[in-house]
This record gives sequence, structure tokens and C-alpha cells, in this order.
Amino acid sequence: MKLKKRISFKLILLMLLTVTISCNKTTDSKTNTAKSSHPKLILTKQGVKDIRANLGTIPIFDKTLAATKKEIDAEIEKGFEVPIPKDYSGGYTHETHKKNFFLLQKAGVLYQILNDDKYAQYVKDMLFAYAKQYPTLPIHPKPRSYARGKLFWQCLNDSNWLVYTAQAYDCIYDFLSKEERDILEKDLFIPFANYISEGNPQFFNRVHNHSTWGNVAVGMIALVMDNDDLLEKALNGLKVDNLKEGMKDNDGGLIQVKGQRLGFYGNLDEPFSPDGYYNEGPYYQRYAMYPFLIFAEALQNVKPELKILEYKDGVLLKAVDALINLTDANGNFFPLNDGQKGMSYYTAALVSAVDIAYHYGGKNPELLSIAKKQDRVVLDDTGFSIALGIKEGLEKPFEKKSINLSDGKDGTEGGVGILRNESIELVYKYASQGSSHGHYDKLSFSLYEDGNEVIQDYGLSRFVNIEQKGGGNYLKENKTWAKQTIAHNTLTLNGENHFKGKYEIGSKHHPVLHFYDDSDKNVQIISASEKNAYPGTEMLRTFAIINDADFEKPFTVDLFKVKSNKKNQYDLPYYYLGQIITTNLDYKSNTTLNSLGKKNGYQHLWKEASGNPSSENIVFSWMNNKQFYSLTSTTNTSDEIILGRIGANDPDYNLRKDPTYILRRIAQNTTFASVIESHGSYSYVSELALNTYSNIKSLEIVFDTEAYTAVNILTKSNKNKILIISNKDNSKERKHSIEINNKNYKWVGSYYYN
Repeated sequence: MKLKKRISFKLILLMLLTVTISCNKTTDSKTNTAKSSHPKLILTKQGVKDIRANLGTIPIFDKTLAATKKEIDAEIEKGFEVPIPKDYSGGYTHETHKKNFFLLQKAGVLYQILNDDKYAQYVKDMLFAYAKQYPTLPIHPKPRSYARGKLFWQCLNDSNWLVYTAQAYDCIYDFLSKEERDILEKDLFIPFANYISEGNPQFFNRVHNHSTWGNVAVGMIALVMDNDDLLEKALNGLKVDNLKEGMKDNDGGLIQVKGQRLGFYGNLDEPFSPDGYYNEGPYYQRYAMYPFLIFAEALQNVKPELKILEYKDGVLLKAVDALINLTDANGNFFPLNDGQKGMSYYTAALVSAVDIAYHYGGKNPELLSIAKKQDRVVLDDTGFSIALGIKEGLEKPFEKKSINLSDGKDGTEGGVGILRNESIELVYKYASQGSSHGHYDKLSFSLYEDGNEVIQDYGLSRFVNIEQKGGGNYLKENKTWAKQTIAHNTLTLNGENHFKGKYEIGSKHHPVLHFYDDSDKNVQIISASEKNAYPGTEMLRTFAIINDADFEKPFTVDLFKVKSNKKNQYDLPYYYLGQIITTNLDYKSNTTLNSLGKKNGYQHLWKEASGNPSSENIVFSWMNNKQFYSLTSTTNTSDEIILGRIGANDPDYNLRKDPTYILRRIAQNTTFASVIESHGSYSYVSELALNTYSNIKSLEIVFDTEAYTAVNILTKSNKNKILIISNKDNSKERKHSIEINNKNYKWVGSYYYN
């Protein structure tokens, strides 16, 4: 009897020990790697414990939690719908399924933090509704996408759904019985993951923000289910050979390139430069950062041995810093490539990015100031971490200075330079093509003051998620206008696009940085060249923002040097925003409007007026945001100045009706020189106009050879300012000496200003 009791007692102890171990970790028989219990992706057991212990004492976290609870409680009260899919973006079924995955993720998090079963039950009920529906769903009926989903018209959105829903499943995993989990995985999650991967290799096996979402979707659900096969697909792509080389997506982008690494690692390797710039531009970098970082967070928690946040010298953490620097003074992303204006770091994707970067990136106190502006955090371990930092008053201002971000996986494919001088910001795009979202706009720029556009980049032609406008997707004018060279503030030759407007040509080439120098706080300067946009033509463009006591505000110098093997028609536009105030151009207004051309974007420009300069300088002034601006350009009497407006051949009113100033010149080798000033102000209350005129008396190119270009600015107080650029030698140590108008100039470095 005693022996039996002793055996029973030992058996009970063994069973308790086994249960305890199984509650805390499981072991992968293949890798013998310990795996944490649920939740384990964005919330951890310890994180939940710490959050619960501090509730009511962490203001920004408590505020976010209260708002989320209010939202989800109201949705639980209303109930949910899982409609049969039929719509494009913006349509009812699309928006309902989109809303559902956000609700699932939030409800799952609330269950963990508040320990209230009603949230888990809500997630469970919705997941089982999807598990019942999904096995019978056909491919989505809308045919536009190269990779159609089932819940949505494209696999991209199906992937969005799975990224968020995987987090919800992780949060309620232990709330469900094994039998219930088996049903969900067999009927919903595994077939869902297989469909967006094996079922759509043309979507899954590529380097693009679409595929990043697909890779991460499969990877996130794989981590929840401890499914190593799916995780391998997510990290390294599919091993398939049935994709045609050169197959393209809807935007004309190549889907698979021979020898290219695929999967999550491939999407880390290729699009990101060592500086953290993403080649599709900040708008799509913002969109892609959520899956990149949320999966990195999950991998860090579940597979720390992969050291994913250290991969490529910590490029994901660098990318957050790069993204914040790619915003104007108001936090809006510069609309490079297919960029939506008004998208900012207040978006949810950047809330999570800032929180994750702070938590895992050494707790940079400057990120706390951004989080404080965002005024909300992610309800997970990283959001809790940043909320504690704000509570303790650790934040420091995020100081945005001039920065040059390289492009290309090795940082050798051009880049984006941002010059900042007091309230003026200039964005110089000399980047690579930018995948299928790229525009044909090498050496283009945009200009801002106090976060407001002065000289604009058009961005995309799309009404995102507004169903009445092309189903909320890209409009045909995105190709016929927004991607065209003439739509941007750069040089167009003979009415033709850079690289003939062909992706396969443009993707092979990129501009080259000549020099960048921000060492003098009064002169922020950058120069880059492009030799392939037009065969036989070399272009070198230099921008400087100069803070000079003889000017009210920092002014911008634009030098555009062109060398060609033949005579060309050069069109250099400036897409200013505002109302014309005055110009010394004797122009003739057209009583009948005609478009400026028939193709390559010219068909969308009205020619409103034009004239020939009667002097060596054209001065063009306008007002915007209660401030005055003047553009002074060197000209020839044979030049033509065209005052135009976007909107020709646009019967559906898909384009903005913004104005442009175009300097047209017929020449072989030439140099364009311009200065843009911000000056004065206007009050609508007092009706007082101050300093409404340009400060420049004359602008002259006083020296121009292959080696050097010099421009002299004479102010109205008769003070001369000279800027000299070394066109060939970009060494910071090189000593220069040249004579201009009987005066010798000596300096060290790429430029001279005095």
C-alpha cells in the first residue's frame, strides 16, 4: 500500500511538472528550440503581466486602451458581418472585411490586457464565421489584379487580413480548446496561407511591398501554429520554377528576377539601402514598415536566435529614423513616386514603427517626442515601454537636419537628399527607379516652407479607397500624367520621358551623387548627375539653400548644367502653388486653350499663356500661405516662358488643376540658373503686405566651363554674392583657383560661396 501511495505521489508530481512545463514552453523536435507559450508575437506573458500591474498609472497607454475598449465594446454590441466578397477598394464588402481584421486584432489584445472573456469570445465567433465561409469561397470576382485574393480583390489585402488576424489568434490561443484550434487551422489558416503563397507564386515570390505583406502574413500565422514549413516559405520564399522570367504586375513591374533572393530576407536585402531608405519611396516605405517591423518583433520574441533586428546592420531600425527624416515640418511624408499627399507619421503604421524602434533600438529619447505627438501607442510590450519613457519625461526633440539617404541595396544607386535651413526644406530626388511605383523624374525636386509646399511634387493620381474613382485604385492618369517626366520639376528633352518611359530601361540606371555637404550651417548643398535618361546627354544639377544676412530668409539656388551631342528642346518646369502676383515677362494669354502636346504627359497641360524674355532675367512672383515667393532665372531672348495648368484631356476630373511655369530653350549645351526666394507676408486681418518684391537686382552666370560653373547674385542693395561649383572634381580636399572677371577665387572643396 505504501509503495502504491509513493508511486502515485511521484506520478502526481511528474504530471504537475509536465503541465507546468507545457504551460510555459514547448519544444520543436526538429530544432530542439524552446518556444514560448501564448501570447508570444507582439505581446508576451511577461509583457502582459507588467502592463496589468501598471494600468491606471501610464497616461498615454491608459488613454489608448480606453479608446480601444470603447471602440470594441460598441462593435461587440452591434455584432459583426462576414459578407460574401464582391467589391473593389472602398466597396462595402471590401471595407467590412478590412474593418474586421482590425477589430479582431484589437479585441485579442484587449482580452490579454483586461482578462475579460467577452473579447476572446468575440474573436472566436468571428474566426469561426470565417472558417465556415473560407473553404467555399471562389477567387474574388473582380478581375483587375495580377494576383486575386478570396476575401479581397487582390492577395495583398488578403495578406493584410492574415497579418492582423494571426495576432488575434495568438492572443486567444489558450482560450480555445485543441479541437477548436484544429478546426481553425485546418479550415482557415493553413489553406489561407497556402493560397497566398503556393496558390499565387507570382505574388509571393517577388521583391515588392506586396510580397512583404504576403511573406509576413504566412510567417506570422506560422509562428502562432509553430509551423516550420510555412515559416521557411515566409523567410526564404517558395522553391518554384514555374514563373516566367519577365512576368509583370499591373503596374509594369517585374515580378521575378533571376538569381534574386526571395521571401522576407529578400525583401530586406533588395529594397533597403544601408541608410534605411526604401526604394519605392516614403509612402510605400510607410506602408511596408508595419509588416516588416511587426514580423521582426514577433521573430525577436519567438526566434531570438535569428537576431532579425541586427540583420543588414540593423537596417529596419535605421529605416524608422530615415522615414521620420522623410517628413516635412508637419510630419507629412514627401510624396515621392506613387505617394499620397497628406500621409504622415501620425498613421498607425508609424505609431507601431516608432514604438518598436524605441523598445528594441536602444530607447532613443528623440523617438519619445514623436510618440508624444502621435498621442497614442501600440497596446503591446513596445507601446508599454514607450509609454513609461514618456511618463518619466525622458523625451528629447527629434531634430531634423539636412540628410542624404543613399538608395539601392548597397547604397550605390543614387539617393534622396533633404536640405534644411531654418524654415526651408528642399527634397532632391536623384534615386533609382523605385520599382513599379517609380516615376520618370531623375534630378527632380520639391520645396517646402514651414511644412507647406512651395514647389510641389505631384505624387500619385489616385483617390485611395474612394470607390467612385476607379474603385479606389490607381487611375489611368497615374501612367499618362503622374509618372511622366514633364509632371515633375526636372528637365524634359524633346517632349520625351526619361528612359523613354520604359521600366525595364529605367530600372537599369540611376543618377550619381556628385557631392553633398552640410558642414556649413549657412550653406546646405547637394549635386548629382544623370547620364542615361537621354542617351548622348549628360545632366548635372546642383541645389543650395543659403542663409545670408542680406536676405530675409534662406534662399534656394538651382543650377542645371546640360551637355548633349545634339540640339534639343529643353523644358524645365516649376510646379509652384499659389496665385501669380507679378512678372516682368511680356506674355500673351490664349483666348482658346490647347494642350501643350499629344503624349508623354503634355496632353494633360493647358497652355494658358506664353512669351519671350526681353531681358537676361525673368522674375516671376506668386503668393501662397500668406507669403511671397520669387523665382529669378537667367534667360535668353530666344527662350520661351510658358504659363500652363494641369487638367487638359481629363474628362473625369481626375487631376488637380495646379499651375506651372515652364522655361523652354532650344540649345545643345546650356546651363539653367535660378534662385527661389521666400520673402514678406500678407495679413488678411490688417490687409498689410510686407516685403512683396524680390531682393535680387540681377542674376548672372559669370563663368561656365566643363570644370566650373559660377553664378553671381546682385542684391538690390548692390551687394554681390557668388556661388562656384566644381563640375568635375568632387573631392573635399581638392584646392581650386580660378579667375572670374579679373578676380581670383581660391577655395578647398566642391564649392565656393561668398
